Amino acid sequence: MQAAVLTGHGGPEMLDIRSDWPVPRPGPGEVLVRITATAKNNTDRKVREGLYSTRDDAAVASFAMAGDTLRFPRIQGADVVGRVAAVGEGVDAARIGERGLLDFNIYPDAQPDLNLAPDYYGHGADGGFAEYGVFPSDQFHAVAGALTDAELATLGMCSWQTALHMLTSAGVAEGEHVLVTGASGGVGAALIQLCRVLGAVPHALASPGKEAGLLGLGAASVIDRSRSDWPDAAGSAGVDAVMDLVGGEMTPRLIELMCRDLRARRTPPRLSIAGASAGAVTRIPWALIYLNQVQIFGVSHGTRAEAGRLVGWIREGRLRPILAGTMRLSQLREAEARFADRGADFLGKLVIVPDSQWDQHGAASALA
Repeated sequence: MQAAVLTGHGGPEMLDIRSDWPVPRPGPGEVLVRITATAKNNTDRKVREGLYSTRDDAAVASFAMAGDTLRFPRIQGADVVGRVAAVGEGVDAARIGERGLLDFNIYPDAQPDLNLAPDYYGHGADGGFAEYGVFPSDQFHAVAGALTDAELATLGMCSWQTALHMLTSAGVAEGEHVLVTGASGGVGAALIQLCRVLGAVPHALASPGKEAGLLGLGAASVIDRSRSDWPDAAGSAGVDAVMDLVGGEMTPRLIELMCRDLRARRTPPRLSIAGASAGAVTRIPWALIYLNQVQIFGVSHGTRAEAGRLVGWIREGRLRPILAGTMRLSQLREAEARFADRGADFLGKLVIVPDSQWDQHGAASALA
């Protein structure tokens, strides 16, 4: 089969596009999926470049919360859509032909509401940048409906489950105002929509040129983060909680704006962080945290229960796909560069389609 195989840490040149990779076989409780669309996520690049170090010395490291499970060669790609082509022992053969969306997690146990050692398909096991993949039957969720396969892939769990877990960890409630940083990315755009589903009011902090798209997703306001006075603009909204995907020097200012008028608050200042695109090391005075009773939540992935909620909302049509465009699997190196250098007009998900599926599932939404 065709597969994009990551051979080691480094640049896009570490991706080897193969046409002779063996097709996997499903084991007990598994399904073999003929893959039609897989959305790209920032974690693909970060794993490839080894940017998941938990130290401040820039050491090369993979996503190692469940241990060092990354083995080369590895097929990346977490947000997988396709159709069941074969089933393993114990799986109903009636599932063959069924379209589905993968819950990308490799869970450490069966707990529905806790996932403290997360791993995922595309890291600890092969993912979706291939023509076929093998996944647990109970995590390949059937989704019918009018969405194209590429559109469905944009609703994949890697971004959406992370976003939902950010909100649930911070206890965001109906009517609360939420500031979202990095709002035009996959997790940020999901946060805006999920705030509306939960009845919260989202405000986007983004680079110039994204306003129309973010307002269209449901943002109540869009704040230009290039302005030096962006905390004043954000503070005027009365921010109850911050969903931070940026980190770096921005984080202390986000905390400070939530602490401006503590007498007027009805809940503690809360910050959920699930990314650090502006820098993994931040200087924060601890007095700012404990004197103002700030609650900080580190978020990585989510839980089985949250995945179930998301699948239900997808089936009900409550979540809107944001498809930036599709590219062929044979173009994955170029897609990596395009994804890293996306400009102000780029909003939504880039989806990778196997070349053999291109005419049916990719051509109509090809990225210009």
